[in-house]
Amino acid sequence: MSSSAPAAPSLHYPHYEPPAEGQRLELAPGIGWVRMHLPFALNHINLWLLDDGDALTAIDSGFGIERTRTAWEQVLAADPRPLRRVIVTHHHPDHIGLAAWLAARDRATVLMTQGEFLSAHAVWNQLPGHCIEDMVAQFRSHGLDDTRLAALSARGPAYRRGAPELPAHYHRLFAGDTLQIGAHRWRVIVGYGHAPEHASLYCAELGILISGDMLLPRISTNISVYAATPGADPLGWFLSSLQALCELPEDTLVLPSHGHPFRGIRARVDQLVEHHRERCAALLAECAAPRCAGELLPTLFPRELDTHQVMFAMGEAIAHLNHLETQGALTRDVGADGLIRFSLRR
Repeated sequence: MSSSAPAAPSLHYPHYEPPAEGQRLELAPGIGWVRMHLPFALNHINLWLLDDGDALTAIDSGFGIERTRTAWEQVLAADPRPLRRVIVTHHHPDHIGLAAWLAARDRATVLMTQGEFLSAHAVWNQLPGHCIEDMVAQFRSHGLDDTRLAALSARGPAYRRGAPELPAHYHRLFAGDTLQIGAHRWRVIVGYGHAPEHASLYCAELGILISGDMLLPRISTNISVYAATPGADPLGWFLSSLQALCELPEDTLVLPSHGHPFRGIRARVDQLVEHHRERCAALLAECAAPRCAGELLPTLFPRELDTHQVMFAMGEAIAHLNHLETQGALTRDVGADGLIRFSLRR
């Protein structure tokens, strides 16, 4: 995730105190909020446990460490019903990390989109375009310095640390699918840019959107270009997906994966659009002469970055430069040294 401006004043936060780790807080009839620890600067993830008749459905599973397993055991011990389904919004390890473990516990079905299922397995198995070597090569071509490249290589593939095992089979979700979960119907909304086919869930009866990482109240979702799709415009896809969320009623209660539940979809979307516009403007101002993404990291992230953050920052810098190229504002050239540089279109 990348930092963003403070949440707009027009956002409204219902007065919910986050649940303690290992506890479930009832937000609405049949909707339980569970919060789990993350071992990063972003130190928590919100998970959702829904009443499903004589069973339960979990939305996302948390990071695959023993602390999260212990917390889940405490949550599930408080309800005698088994898990029937585990819905995974997307393939990032804090969301899919314990999905296989949870599903095996009660022989639950895992539900997710095909793009997320296949991406998870591609990263887990370090397939071409999804492996550390290809990521480092991509960042090298975009001008990242040798010291940081070496740190990324030494760090190695971290995905399995958060997702020690993956589901071997799943029920495929499509955009527009309707899921009956207990007494309520939920529509699948697929968004793009943060992940290949991120699934959010909307219940019109309850006026609730489980947004995953597509819409967060106080930080901006990371948007990265991956080695498998070097010329992609994920920022453009993400901004289009945000506009689609604006079709939901303004009083919708948004349940995000990080931060607090809030109301004010359009206000938050407007803020995020402006945030990315400002980032693009800052990059344009630096590209009067040809510049590499690696050179432009301080423009977008004027602070010290650890190795984990460098990975996200480079992906996001390339995403903004690719977007400006797609919009016709920048041109891309590959120099004799093999480096990709962007400059203002003349």
